[in-house]
Amino acid sequence: MNPVPVSLPFADRSEAGRRLAERVRPFAVDEPLVLALPRGGVPVGAELALRLGADFDVLMVRKIGLPGHPEMGVGAVAEDGRVLYDDRALARLHVPRQALSDTVAAERDELDRRRRVYRGERPPPRIAGRDCVVVDDGVATGGTARAALRMVRQAGPARLVLAVPVASPEAVALLREEADALVVLSAPDNFRAVGEWYRDFGQLSDDHVTAILAENAHTRPRSGRTRRVRVPAGGVHLDGDLTVPAETRGAVVMAAGEGRADERWRSVASVLQQAGYATLLMDLLTERESPPGSSDTAPDAASGVGADELGERLGAAAAWLRRTSETADEPLGVLASGDAAASALVAAARYPRDVAAVVAHGGRIDVAEASLPDVRASVLVLLEGDDSFLRELGEWTRARIGGSTDLRVVSGAERLLRDSREWRRVAAEALDWFDRHLGAGRS
Repeated sequence: MNPVPVSLPFADRSEAGRRLAERVRPFAVDEPLVLALPRGGVPVGAELALRLGADFDVLMVRKIGLPGHPEMGVGAVAEDGRVLYDDRALARLHVPRQALSDTVAAERDELDRRRRVYRGERPPPRIAGRDCVVVDDGVATGGTARAALRMVRQAGPARLVLAVPVASPEAVALLREEADALVVLSAPDNFRAVGEWYRDFGQLSDDHVTAILAENAHTRPRSGRTRRVRVPAGGVHLDGDLTVPAETRGAVVMAAGEGRADERWRSVASVLQQAGYATLLMDLLTERESPPGSSDTAPDAASGVGADELGERLGAAAAWLRRTSETADEPLGVLASGDAAASALVAAARYPRDVAAVVAHGGRIDVAEASLPDVRASVLVLLEGDDSFLRELGEWTRARIGGSTDLRVVSGAERLLRDSREWRRVAAEALDWFDRHLGAGRS
């Protein structure tokens, strides 16, 4: 991700963490873990983890300074004991690695001391299979950050992100290939030192760091208790699963062509719940309407229930959620996939006061043609691959929608229900869309 212009300097490290959060959120989806580099990265990371609802810990890496000039970094030591040398800098300075042996030993001792102070007997967090965000208050040369990223990469994260408020252009170029995503708020051409870009850049002690860690010794907020509900909708009663987090920022009604029981569709719901959205997973058909031999209640041609009627049901469910549950008065969105996607647009047209944003993933959304001019919600169309016919249908539909729209291709999304890793892409796009368009709906 390229740096974008921001207002500088930052007030302090906490403000920098808050400003990072929305840029990082789309990349922190799968059991997100924020790993802060002490000391300066800890207040940035604590604020970021809080806003993302992510687990939080420290990642200990120490710069190797040139003997006699400790401010000049020529390598780094990672928490796992590995040493990464900047051989180009050493060659330029005519300094052999052996000349750094005492410095390396001292930094290893300091790392061990900090590990005991910061973490005690607590084991390091699990990294494998998770979206890991490495955070610092800024990057000057990139050597320490590179060692940290390589250390985390060895542990097998699902996705590796480096997030810093400010960095030198040279560091950005150095680190771009080390992470799956690089989030840098600004990379000023006149960069000289990280501290110049903060109004308050006070030095932090070990006591500061341990206090912040103790205060933020949290795991992600629980998704909330899930309960079965029966929703009156369009003359029938439909089954659904309602989950309301302890702190909500909005609500989303979800309907998939595969039915609410699919575990990977539930994983999409979990991502929204962890971000603070209540979710109502709906079956749009009754058991009697389900096709013979079907084990779920998924709408399809065999059910005989058309997109208009399904849209009426989905809209009625949205209205029910707004008026009769713990999420009353929260901004509300609809996320629909596959055969249910067109019904989301019908629901938005018929219930404009209840549906503020829509994500329609896959399916023949063009069958909602009659309702499109009445759609005032913000609509994101997610295509299952870059097929030209699908894109034409998507653009044709967008051109007839009355509200603001966007279209994105989710590469590999056509395997959403067959590949457990692909759901993350749809979840990230949906979360980003609802963050942008439901937040604006708050009074």
